[in-house]
Amino acid sequence: MNQLPNCITSPPWWQLINWIADPLGFQDRSSRKYGDIFTMRLGRLGDWVVIGNPQAIQEIFSQDSKFDVGRGNALGEPLVGKNSLMLIDGERHRRERKLLMPPFHGERLQTYAQQICLITEQFASQWQVGQTFVARTAMQKISLEVILQVVFGLSEGERYQQLKPLLTNWIDMTGSPLRSSMLFLRFLQQDWGAWTPWGRMKQRQHQIHILLQAEIEERRTRGNEGRTDILSLMMAARDENGQAMTDAELRDELLTLLFAGHETTATTLAWAFYQIHQRSDVHEKLLKELNSLGKNSHPMEIARLPYLTAVCQETLRMYPVLPVIFPRIAKSPVKIAGYLFDAETILSPSNYLVHYREDLYPNAQEFKPERFLERQYSAAEYFPFGGGSRRCLGYTLAELEMKLVLAKILSKYQLALAEARPIKMQRRGFTLAPTGGVRMMMTGKR
Repeated sequence: MNQLPNCITSPPWWQLINWIADPLGFQDRSSRKYGDIFTMRLGRLGDWVVIGNPQAIQEIFSQDSKFDVGRGNALGEPLVGKNSLMLIDGERHRRERKLLMPPFHGERLQTYAQQICLITEQFASQWQVGQTFVARTAMQKISLEVILQVVFGLSEGERYQQLKPLLTNWIDMTGSPLRSSMLFLRFLQQDWGAWTPWGRMKQRQHQIHILLQAEIEERRTRGNEGRTDILSLMMAARDENGQAMTDAELRDELLTLLFAGHETTATTLAWAFYQIHQRSDVHEKLLKELNSLGKNSHPMEIARLPYLTAVCQETLRMYPVLPVIFPRIAKSPVKIAGYLFDAETILSPSNYLVHYREDLYPNAQEFKPERFLERQYSAAEYFPFGGGSRRCLGYTLAELEMKLVLAKILSKYQLALAEARPIKMQRRGFTLAPTGGVRMMMTGKR
């Protein structure tokens, strides 16, 4: 059996508690003590080799076919279902990814861009001068509406009205480190109906499944002619054998897109507003660039603005939504960074550790969008959306949404942070979010 490198010596149960409660602090302390490759022992979750070395990560990405990733994400199955793209491997993963690819590229994005702008304006226009609000909650409302309209193709009617609060309540059930622990600790996954948090979670999920199934069946009988939403395009897609996606596959992929695109985008936007309003120089530069466009500029023109793009990139660098990207499980012995790893070893590239390397990002604790204008980073030096064959499918849509929401709000409204204190990250389910959600105030309209 191979020797795993730099094993953390504290008891596995203690490492697991640290991993659930404070995954970034845990990585920080461990990398300072053991270097940029070390092994966490997480009890029943197994031993994870955490890798914060770009060369080693490049080796992993270039040999992605030697790893299984889907079964490394098994913790997510109770939420997204076993047919989710995140949970499958091999030929099936390639087929599914190919079927899901078209809606996220090309002309489709232009249609979505218009919808994103309208949704943002619709929500932001309800804010009152002098009113405080939680940026993350406000952004969640916008991003959920984007998912419902752009992905699910729903903007009105009874099913839309039922799904909206259900989805919000379901996701909020893992809204703190303590509540998140039920995703990691099997003994908390007891379904005794409404008596247990897990039972309530499964009940809500069941109701969501029923509504999504009804929507899919209705589309099958009515047809999807002329519709541009992602669900309609997924239903129309066929693989090489002329096979369409099954209802169960469609349902699980819709929930995957909800999880991958709703929480994450809302959280990153909240952090962006936090940094922009802490740094008057960044705010001024951004406004100057937005003003240079003129009043009725095309959304795709906004999306191409270099400084706006750099602000989004720097936010994604500093505030990883996941503490590590999807773990890789070696299918057979594999050599990475001079270490020979046995089959079944779990390797976990850490975007957090790489994104805070001083040799790549000098003064890494400082918010400096300029760094992305000054140099190009490789796919193993900057990977907020994962990498290799498992790079997030919807990353272009996520980036587009971030840029348009920021541009629309900043050019129309004057905002300020409601509290001066620094804001820390905390676990929220599998993701990380700002503690307290970033409180802001609208101080005027432009």
